Amino acid sequence: MNHITDWTDGDPSFATYSTTHELGPGLSSAEDVLLRLRIRERPREVYESSATELEILFDKRTLHVDKASGRVVDEGQKPRFFLRVANWLHLNRGKKAWTYVADAYAAALLFLATSGMFMIAGRKGFVGRGAVFVLLGIAIPVAYVTIAGQ
Repeated sequence: MNHITDWTDGDPSFATYSTTHELGPGLSSAEDVLLRLRIRERPREVYESSATELEILFDKRTLHVDKASGRVVDEGQKPRFFLRVANWLHLNRGKKAWTYVADAYAAALLFLATSGMFMIAGRKGFVGRGAVFVLLGIAIPVAYVTIAGQ
């Protein structure tokens, strides 16, 4: 979610694609195009954008048809499995149940981080260099928030 502006197609959950099909001249209707491309999905909308161009719209896909030349440009989005699921969980789309799971996971991570500070004794433990790491771990986000003006 921090890098959402870095995705060229705008949505990390979906990959944008564009495929061109040459079906030959003389396409007469949307049904003809769907039959030739073996698409069984029912379109949400079909309209003629001009005398020779036809648009066939689905939920995550659009077919741009040039009836005269028989060229069909298939544009759409395909889900990226892992990123789509991760974003769904990150944005808490699962609501109440996922809130409890995430809270329990955060508590377990806090326990692991806290208990890990005391596992090594002496100069290499919490009293020695461990304190430096803890202070750095606190100082970095505090400095960022201070500099950012929040």
